[in-house]
Amino acid sequence: QVQLVESGGGLVQAGGSLRLSCAASGTIFSGNNIGWYRQAPGKQRELVAIITTGGLTNYANSVRGRFTISRDNAKNTVYLQMNSLKPEDTAVYYCNVKLYWGQGTQVTVSS
Repeated sequence: QVQLVESGGGLVQAGGSLRLSCAASGTIFSGNNIGWYRQAPGKQRELVAIITTGGLTNYANSVRGRFTISRDNAKNTVYLQMNSLKPEDTAVYYCNVKLYWGQGTQVTVSS
């Protein structure tokens, strides 16, 4: 059974940085696109960033230039480096591959 485990969330002041990690059991990341999503209270889950098998990336307009997604297939891990954080980035962040989701990690940005 595939398991995705996110980590790295926390409380940070506006302007600060966090790096999220998502570790997968097995080799599910290899050969698949991987996405980071987030869901704020009362809002729908939204795509934040995606990375393809070839390393191409795309970002939501709201985070482009501030967030960077990367992957390490050898470690079965994907990362989301988040800089210049804003209060509106507060949400639970999830990683996703195919039909699999992690449990999420809370990111809270104080003003």
